Amino acid sequence: MGGMANTPLAHALAAAAHGFRVIPLTRAKLPAVRSPHHHDPVPLPCRGACGRLGHGVHDASADPEAIRALFAAAPWATGYGIACGCAPHHLIGVDLDLKHEARIDGAAALERLARRYAFTVPRTVTVLTPRGGRHLWLCGPPGLTVPNSAGRIAPGIDIRGTGGYLVGPGSATSRGRYRLAPGSPAWRPAPAPSALLGLLHPPVRTPPGRTTPRPATGGASGRDAALVRFVRESQEGRRNDRLFWAACRAYETGAGDALAPALIGAALHTGLTRREAEATVASAARGTARHPLPPAA
Repeated sequence: MGGMANTPLAHALAAAAHGFRVIPLTRAKLPAVRSPHHHDPVPLPCRGACGRLGHGVHDASADPEAIRALFAAAPWATGYGIACGCAPHHLIGVDLDLKHEARIDGAAALERLARRYAFTVPRTVTVLTPRGGRHLWLCGPPGLTVPNSAGRIAPGIDIRGTGGYLVGPGSATSRGRYRLAPGSPAWRPAPAPSALLGLLHPPVRTPPGRTTPRPATGGASGRDAALVRFVRESQEGRRNDRLFWAACRAYETGAGDALAPALIGAALHTGLTRREAEATVASAARGTARHPLPPAA
């Protein structure tokens, strides 16, 4: 297939037609539209409020006219990036590196995590990278901010979350072309397993010698109340995911046993059965007990 159908703009428009927000990229996989503030004596912390193009992932759009304007401003673009964390997909990218010389295999590391935390890696959109790695596309729960990370959950596994982007299939880079894996579903990311979601947030650490203060009245702290509210606002299809994530955060900070009844109560409010809610909280408790936080450096 040639002509317009195989241009970066055409690939980007195809992604946008499925609800993904895109930006043009250079051969180095960087945003192609230059910042309008590059001549400023002191760069502004602008995310597009100035109304001009050139703010990286903050320019990302699913609107065809806006996308054509972005590519018109960067005719040198050879690919496109897909913004993560945006509605409707709330995309999470799992970047699995393969580096033989360093003995790093992200796919094997993910399978080990799946066995350890008892989840199944779903069949989902899979993009092959020029160096032998792959990107897995997953849907996250609405309202959950997943941070970007590199090698935090395991060597060879990078996470692209809110504020990050994935190189889209069909993009050409200095190392080669990104392409959809044979047999991969197209444009339909699978939901992220709840146990994997629990690993994607860095744990909240308490400095050595300090404990988290709690009100003398026995009421929940602001953080605990936010976790309960996060579960209570869950929608069908995301209830277990949110409950597991919130319970993991509670147990990591030592508040799990005290907060478990409130979390379970919030889950019952969403329609989960008591048996489902108690099993999910127990799974979070077991996971954090098996893998406690390492000592602070």
